[in-house]
Amino acid sequence: MYPVLLRFGPITVYSYGVMMALGFLAAGWVLRRELHRQGRDPHLAATLVLWAALGGLLGARVLFVLEQWPAFLADPWSFIFTGAGFTWYGGLIGGVAAVTGCLRYYGLPWRETMDAVAPAIALGHGIGRIGCHLAGDGDWGPPTTLPWGVAYTQAIIGWEYPPGVRVHPTALYESAAYLLIFALLWRCRTIPHRPGALFWGYLLLAGVARFLLEFVRLNPPLLLGLSLAQVLSLVVAAIGSIMLLQRQDAHQAVPLPRLVREKQR
Repeated sequence: MYPVLLRFGPITVYSYGVMMALGFLAAGWVLRRELHRQGRDPHLAATLVLWAALGGLLGARVLFVLEQWPAFLADPWSFIFTGAGFTWYGGLIGGVAAVTGCLRYYGLPWRETMDAVAPAIALGHGIGRIGCHLAGDGDWGPPTTLPWGVAYTQAIIGWEYPPGVRVHPTALYESAAYLLIFALLWRCRTIPHRPGALFWGYLLLAGVARFLLEFVRLNPPLLLGLSLAQVLSLVVAAIGSIMLLQRQDAHQAVPLPRLVREKQR
């Protein structure tokens, strides 16, 4: 765990910021390749990633503030100027909204372009979560005796366990899950599919992954013993499932789950 990577006099290079930047760069590279493969202008990738970053950061901070509303009202300035405090689903909502506006401005088809965006999101998220682990931003799990347990003694958000206690490095679990999702989407991208199937498949897989990972995170319950992230995960996974299972005309390509099964045969 290394919250600070380098110091050059008054300049401090934080691991979280570096990994976020690498995540956006990797997402831009993937998106550029996919736009080119689709016959669209690959230079639009930088614009889409920029809008996704702005919308995602804004959405992530807004949802975090809503989650912590009483604490925000008590000390709003600490929430506004801290480098921590981002919620992934807020980032997803804000990023998709910003990209949607950008696509409408450039007249690009939403479903086809979001198919190119889907693997980029998964890759960027997987890399970004490594930054969460390096910084120790508070999204670890409960104590564990497993050999890969981690003590976040230099965490940017308070580490309150006594010496010798190690916890589940949930950020690394999540990073591995989203990198696997990226690998699956990347493999399926060239298989004929109906427009939007990759993006809906991403929502389904990402929702299921986050729902399961929440069982090894320390988030308070919101509804029926489920955390807010789990409730949102069920909503996201349900949207992806419903859109994948929509009835299509006979001449249209088959949904993503069937494509994956056929690829495995």
